[in-house]
Amino acid sequence: MTDIPQHQFRLNGLHVLGLFVGFFLVVIAVNVVFTVMAIRTYPGQVSKTPYEDGVAYNAKLAQLEAQSRLGWRAAAQARPEGVVAVTFQDALGRPVTGLKVAAKLERPATEAGRKTVFLTETSPGAYSARPGVLSGVWDLSLVAHDRAGARFEAERRLTWP
Repeated sequence: MTDIPQHQFRLNGLHVLGLFVGFFLVVIAVNVVFTVMAIRTYPGQVSKTPYEDGVAYNAKLAQLEAQSRLGWRAAAQARPEGVVAVTFQDALGRPVTGLKVAAKLERPATEAGRKTVFLTETSPGAYSARPGVLSGVWDLSLVAHDRAGARFEAERRLTWP
């Protein structure tokens, strides 16, 4: 019989300390890499003109408040042959006449095919335009002005067959 020296591994306090420190060094290294990557790809700056954007936002809020005081309502329809029809009513349900209405039609997912049209009054409170043959889904953004300078903005989604 031959005696073979047995070299068995024994876990001691130094090994445990090394594993513990190594684990946290790996976690810290990964966190540093992800933090550096995040700062390089998105530094947190949303706008190059934050002050001007804030002023524009405040103006938009003021415009929406003025529009709310008007009490106007708009209903839009996608009619056959690519006709856009919009009706305006005041707070009492009467038709709003004499408006200048500009509208922009865009696809929801792309800027291709964007159309700008001006709607004409076809009957009291009813305005329409024929931007051409349309099919599918379009987003309508419209701005209406009356003779006194009141402004009304609305957005609707229209669908043509």
